[in-house]
Formats: sequence, structure tokens, C-alpha cells
Amino acid sequence: MSVAQSLGRRTRKADRPPERDGILGRLGGWAAGHARLVLLAWVVLVAVLGAFAPKVNSALSGAGWQADGSDSVQVRELAERHFGGNASSAIQVVVKADRPVTDPAVAAVVDRAVGVLDADSRVGQIVRPQPGATVSQDGRTAVVLAGAAADPNEMVRAADDLKDPLAKLSADGVQVRATGASVLWSDFNKANHDAMMKSEMLSWPVTMAILVLAFGSLVAAGLPLLLTLAGLAASAGSLVLLTELTPISIWAMNFAMMFALALGIDYALFLVMRFRDALGRSGPVRAVVETMDTAGKAVLLSGVTVLVSLSAVMLVPSPAFRSMAGGIMLAVVFVLAATLTLLPAVLGMLGRRIDLGTPPWARRKEAATARPNRFEAWGRLLWRRPALFGIAATVVLVALALPVVGLRTAMPSITVVPEDASARMGYSAVQQAFGPGAPGALQVIAPQSGVEAASSVLRNDPGIAGVMPAAPAADGSGLSLVQAVPKVDPSDPALAQTVDRLRADLPDGALVGGAAVENLDLKDLLDSKTPLVLGTVVGLGFLLLLFALRAPLVAALGALTSLLSTAAAFGAARLVFQDGHGSGLLGFTPQGFLDGWAPVFFFAMIFAIAMDYTVFLLATAKEEWERTGDARQAVIGGLARSGRVIFAAAGVMVAVFFTFALSGPLPPKEMGVILGVAVLLDALLVRLVLLPVLLRATGRAAWWCPRWLGRLLPEVRFSHD
Repeated sequence: MSVAQSLGRRTRKADRPPERDGILGRLGGWAAGHARLVLLAWVVLVAVLGAFAPKVNSALSGAGWQADGSDSVQVRELAERHFGGNASSAIQVVVKADRPVTDPAVAAVVDRAVGVLDADSRVGQIVRPQPGATVSQDGRTAVVLAGAAADPNEMVRAADDLKDPLAKLSADGVQVRATGASVLWSDFNKANHDAMMKSEMLSWPVTMAILVLAFGSLVAAGLPLLLTLAGLAASAGSLVLLTELTPISIWAMNFAMMFALALGIDYALFLVMRFRDALGRSGPVRAVVETMDTAGKAVLLSGVTVLVSLSAVMLVPSPAFRSMAGGIMLAVVFVLAATLTLLPAVLGMLGRRIDLGTPPWARRKEAATARPNRFEAWGRLLWRRPALFGIAATVVLVALALPVVGLRTAMPSITVVPEDASARMGYSAVQQAFGPGAPGALQVIAPQSGVEAASSVLRNDPGIAGVMPAAPAADGSGLSLVQAVPKVDPSDPALAQTVDRLRADLPDGALVGGAAVENLDLKDLLDSKTPLVLGTVVGLGFLLLLFALRAPLVAALGALTSLLSTAAAFGAARLVFQDGHGSGLLGFTPQGFLDGWAPVFFFAMIFAIAMDYTVFLLATAKEEWERTGDARQAVIGGLARSGRVIFAAAGVMVAVFFTFALSGPLPPKEMGVILGVAVLLDALLVRLVLLPVLLRATGRAAWWCPRWLGRLLPEVRFSHD
């Protein structure tokens, strides 16, 4: 250490007020000293909220994938009120026979289908098959329209209840299948829920093996599960209660489960490893105090950063997106609360018994105390050869990120549900009987005075295959509904051009909607909000790091380097899901695009996880800087004390995410590949290579803070000595 550094260190210590425990240290000490009370409080909380948890799958909603305030949503709402529920959320029952539908046996099946629909209070006006409209030209396929008498979320639940009884009406030579947007979302949610449950079951053995390797004892490895189960039970019950106030997507619980596991592992790893170090210097309670006063601050900062990143998704005015983000945030709050109270109480109770159940290989490893810390050795190597490793990491990340330039997005096609799903079978039957655009019929609602002009525009548009006669509203509202069949499949990009053209040519007051148009409007909304969400996430992440670390350059490096791993993950996603490389290995047919909701939502999730690791590394490095005033020790010591946590936590997450890549439907595959690649690249190349190299390159300047800024920021210290 140089003379200047030594004097600087003595000056900082001399100027520092007498050491006392911080707020988190005092909270941890209190929890450890009142462990039974804390445990009892959590048992009561989990029992009360957990009592509602079994209802989560039935209580949460299945729809909400819409652009609030769009023309298409207005059309749906008008159709629900004035046209007997003949809206995008209506259920279509397709009866396909090997003989004319006028055959008495087939007609009897149609009658029974109408009876099943009529018995459900959520079904509005039922329209029997109409020759020339909903009966095919060959007379062997007919469609029964079941209007929506409930909101879209209830109609998805209605589809859950009706599709199987309707399918059971199928007889020899007669196939009955429910289809339409509500049935599609029903099948979509079920397929994805089943896939996520399967992936969770596949990931548990791998997760447990990595946890035992990381913690070195069975008792310590069980602590992340304690946090995860407490957080999940509490958040699941809370989500059920919140459905009394607002509909919440079933995906909120699926993602909440994943994030609760991720953060439970990350936080427990970080605190337990620091607790073990502190046990060598003091008793269990004081070790808890020291742990919470240092690593606890990093955990709190990480949790707040995750919450802020996900809160940016709320900028998208779509119920599904907002409820998914809200569900994850709720799980994060409960896991964070358990980490800051329940975990310190358990650590205080366990003390040195935390190492119970240590496997023989782990005991031999602990006995080899002469072996240096591998991540400390890695930090020393990076300090000696920063250019070599920094350039190599950057080249890999940039090479993977380049394909993102040609990335295309669109809303999911019918291929996202299994081939034997009701919605897909009915969809195929409608296309075969009525043409490729029939499943995506457009709905145009116009004032009665403009309906003739609207019908004329539709008939003359080159993208329209057929136009139904205008149907005036029976309630005297002065509105009419015109339905038109496009020439192309609902997922064909040409449909967007047709809709744009119609909206420009139709008379004033005419609105264009339908299930396919709702998807187009949602994609347009996502495209317009993506830059805002991305900028907000990065900006708020930078401000939080600046607030905690009091170092503008470090905060900027921490936030901006996350963009590299994110871009690389989406570049890999383009190669796999748009171009189809590796599709045979993963078992899917590429759609030629990435699902439209992926960039916004996955970016927020990736950034949240990446900032989790960033906080662990930078908070530990800042602790070393406060203790020594040595930029070299900040890098090497930061890696030595946080590298194992980052490596192990990332290993668990990569294993969990890649199990989703092996599941059936396409959306979980996208999530698994994108998040898995992002975490892998971020941990191995950004946090353990590139960011330490950048800290090496910037040296002492990395931790510099202008005086005027220092006066505005609070004094947050991560060291305890």
C-alpha cells in the first residue's frame, strides 16, 4: 500500500464517527434475539395468506392481453353491450361432419351443443348456424356463435368449463370443437401452466444439487427453500385477495414462483456465506448483526432495484402486463421481507449448526485451508491481464448482440397451443371450410348513417375476401355491426396493412376490431412503449446505484453493462426463434418472429436479475474500498467475497431457465432461452470479467464523487469495521 493510500485510509477512519450498528444490523440483531417471536409471526402470516393460496389457479384471470383505450377494445365493449355479446371474446363452436349438417343426426349434435351453451349464464345470445354465413359451401361444417355475457376474463373461465363438455358431444363422423379468442387463451394458459409446472419439477433436483455444492451443507442449502416457500405462500394468497379489487393474470403467479425461487437463492447464498465468515470472529447474534450491516444492505438495495425495474412495466397500459409485473413485485416484497427478518432469526438460532449435514467432500474442502480463494486468484489474474480478458468478453457479447438488429416481433400465432388443443382444432376446421382469414374475422361498428359507406369500403378493399350483411343493434343505439373476412391468416403481416388501410378509408365514427386486431393494437402499443420502458429501467437502475454507492462512474458502468448481456440474449433469440437455428433440437416450429411481448417484459426481468448480481459485486467492492482505500483491493476483494455467490446463483438460474426451454409450448421456450442465455452471459462475462476489468481501467476514479453530489446523496456505508 502506498503512503498516500495509507494516509487516506487513516484520514477516513479518523474523520468517521464512532462505529455503531446500522438500521439493518439492529433489525437483524433484534430478529436473532427474538427468533421465536419472528418465527411465530411468519407462521401466522403464511398460514393466514396461505389459506387462500390453493384458490390461486381458479381465482386468477386468463385474459387481459389488450391495449386499453384502443379502437379494437372499444369495438369489443360495444359489441358486448349492443350486439348480444357478438364480440371478440365470444365462443365459437365448430361442428364438422362427414355428411351435411342438415342430416338429423348432425342437427341433433348441434342442438345438444346449443343446450350446453344455453345452460351457462356467462353465454349471451346464441346464434345457430346460418346458411351462406356460418355454414360452409359444402354444407359439412357449421359454426354456433355463443355471445359473451361476461367480461373477457370470465369468458376464458367459461371456455375452461365448456370446451370439454362440448368435445364430448362428438360422435361417429361428427367432430365438435370450441374455438375463438377466449378458448385460445384458455388453451394457451393451460399449456403454459402445465409446461411451467413440469419445468419446475425437472429443475428441482438440479437446483438442490447446485445448492448443496454452493452451501456445502444440507441445512444451509434448505434456507433458500424456506425463503421461497414463505414468499410464495404469502404472495399467492395476496394475489387471490387482490382479485377482489382487480383482475390479475394467471401468469402473475407463474412468474412470481420463478422470481421467488431466484431471489430466495441469491439472497440466502449471499447472507449465509457472509454469516459464516462473521461466525469466525464473534457469536451468532453479533455475526447476524455484522452480516446484516454489510451484506444486508446489498440485499435491500438489490430488492429495491428489482422492484424498480419491474415497476417500469406498469408504463404499458395493458392489464396482463401490469398484473404480471405486480405479481412478481409482490413475491419480491415478501421474499425480501423474509430475508431481512426470518433469515436472520433462523441464522441466530442455528449458529454453528448451520454446517450440519456437511457431506464428506465438503469437509475435506474446508480442511484444505491453505488453498487460496479461487475467485480471489481470478481477480488477481484479471488485474494483471485486463485487456486480454476484457476484449475477449466484449467480442463475444458484441458478436451475439449483432443479430438483434434484424429482430422482428409479432403477437403469437395459433401454433403456440398444442395441435390437439380445442382452439387449434376448431381454428383449422374453420380455415378449411371458410378460408384462411375466417378465424380472424374483422368487426366494424359504425353509426347507422355511415354503415353503407363502411360496407362499400370493406367490399372494395383488396385485403377482404367477403363481407357479411350489416346487422343493426336491436337496442336502438343507432349502431350497426359489419363483419368482414380477410384474405390472409390472422398472423400474416399483411393483415396489419389491411387494418391500417381500412382505418384510413372508413368513414368517421367507424371502428375496426376483432380478436386479430386486438393483437395488432397490443403489438403497436408494445412497440411504442418499449423505448420508454427500457430507458426508464436503465435510468432508475443507475439512480439507485448512484444513491447507494455514491460513485457516478461505477453506477453508470453497472447499469450500462447490463445492456450488453441483454442485447446478446435477444440476438441469440433471433437466431433461434426467428431464423430457426436449433429448432429441431428444442422441438418447435419457428414462427419467423419473436413474440411481441418478449422485448418489454423480458428486458425488465433480465435487467432486474442482472442488477441483482451487479449489486452483490459492487456493494462488496465498495465495502473493500471503504475499508482499504485501495482500488486494486476493491476489485480483487469484491470478486473474492461475491464471486462464488454470483457463480452459484447464476448456475441455479441457468439450470432453471433452460428446463423451460425444454418444455412443450413456444412461449416457455422463448422465456427459457432468453433468460437462461442472459443470466449465463451476464454472470460469466459481464459481472465476473467485464465489470471488474472496467473497474481496473478506471482505478480510483471509479469511486470518485463530486463534492456537490456528495452533499445531495445520503451517506451509505457497506463496511462494518
